[in-house]
Amino acid sequence: MDTPRPDAFTALAQRMADASGEILRRYFRTAVAAEDKPDQSPVTIADRETEETLRAMIEAEFPEHGIIGEEFGETRTDAEYVWTLDPLDGTAAFITGKPLFGTLIGLLHQGAPVFGVIDHPITRERWIGGKGMGATCNGEAVQTRACGDISQAMLYATTPHMFSGDAARAFDHLCQAVKRPQYGADCYAYGLLASGFVDLVAETTMKVCDYCALVPVVEAAGGVISDWSGKPLGLTSDGSVLAAGDSQLHKQALAVLGEGGEGMEPA
Repeated sequence: MDTPRPDAFTALAQRMADASGEILRRYFRTAVAAEDKPDQSPVTIADRETEETLRAMIEAEFPEHGIIGEEFGETRTDAEYVWTLDPLDGTAAFITGKPLFGTLIGLLHQGAPVFGVIDHPITRERWIGGKGMGATCNGEAVQTRACGDISQAMLYATTPHMFSGDAARAFDHLCQAVKRPQYGADCYAYGLLASGFVDLVAETTMKVCDYCALVPVVEAAGGVISDWSGKPLGLTSDGSVLAAGDSQLHKQALAVLGEGGEGMEPA
């Protein structure tokens, strides 16, 4: 059953994306210091200030909702509605001056992603999608493209270094099966997939805040997104993500990943 999507949720998400963009543009290509978190990923004042602002906006409008943020953890995760926030997806890109980082704003209903925003403050592109609505970029409808043969597919991943062990072997097998692998787009790759320019995105070690906003956008654009076993993405997923422009390509990619990694059978 489709979850109702009150216009108030969409309006808040739009204002949140506007606010995050203002902060991130102010700090971009300035002398911002980066610290290493325990997982060795970088964090800056821009990440923290943005998330603080977005959390405050949610608390002011929907104090009963839960929040899961990249920088400041979890609040009321047992709530009916839970927001996920990655204030600066692609911090490494941000601190090296590359303009492909973005803000990810997701909304889950009873644990399932139902609405998402992928906002890129420098390129000024904003993808929005959700249950019961189509996907748009800057207000214009977008749609994924079909790719009948994986040998013709364009594949993206943030970096080949995110894969290890069985996942690295599976990803290498996928790279050999597609037309061309590309790297370095972070969440921008999923927007490009939703707009019909990219066929596949495969990643691992993703957190809830990394993927929950992506799911509704990709699905609303006509794509398919799951973990590497073909299971739906949610709060308890294993961090692997496979997005495809159409269901047949998704099945082909799952099969290739299963062949390439021991114990990673396709669903």
